Amino acid sequence: MNIDFNVIAVFDSMCKHILMCKRRKNPYKGLYNLVGGKIESGEDGLSAAYRELEEETGISKKDVILTHLMDFTYYLSSIKVEAYVGRLNKEISVYGDENDLEWIEINQNFFDVSKFAGEGNIGHIMEQIFLYKNILLK
Repeated sequence: MNIDFNVIAVFDSMCKHILMCKRRKNPYKGLYNLVGGKIESGEDGLSAAYRELEEETGISKKDVILTHLMDFTYYLSSIKVEAYVGRLNKEISVYGDENDLEWIEINQNFFDVSKFAGEGNIGHIMEQIFLYKNILLK
């Protein structure tokens, strides 16, 4: 049985900060992670990304356009993670109950596994975003 998840990299309107959540529970308790969650059975990935984003942050579809960036497939654990990216079209207040939300400056070492979740995957996602920033963050 496959389990599908998403992660969403959301930048502020000036592309100087990225929204991260500080995990309150395992896995990765105390580490920064991208917002996201489980894709429900029968739900398409993009719809799930918008749903999870709004549930976890209050950011709605009218506030951001998400682009499907990449997928990670973990065959041994039957897990697929879809990664999305977007830039806010205006400054808004974010809120969430599941994890603490913080705007993090983008000049971080996102490969630092003592600070960021995902065994370096956040670093890889960020490098891909920076590589294609003129397309993704226009």
